[in-house]
Amino acid sequence: MKKYWKKAARVIVLALAVAAMFCVQAFASGDVSGAISQAWTGASSQIKSVVNDVVFPALDMILAIAFFGKLGMAYFDYRKHGQFEWTGPAILFACLVFTLTAPNYIWGVVGL
Repeated sequence: MKKYWKKAARVIVLALAVAAMFCVQAFASGDVSGAISQAWTGASSQIKSVVNDVVFPALDMILAIAFFGKLGMAYFDYRKHGQFEWTGPAILFACLVFTLTAPNYIWGVVGL
């Protein structure tokens, strides 16, 4: 067992030595914050269109499927036990309304 740990330690040390050998230090020269700000300004419209056209509709679809599935399960539980559980469908409905209306106000909150 002791041989195994020695061998494992050697392999780890060798891997770290090889990784250290291939690492290169990067020094920033110039105005880094200006470059980042300029890149964000250029990419913000693309990010906004992707989020509006892809991310929010995907979230809406997932939440709508989950809402109607949970509503159906709650109905079947009501038929079985005689008590309707509103918590799950209500939370999913609130999340669905939030994601459906989010593109109208989220960019004002973010600052775009």
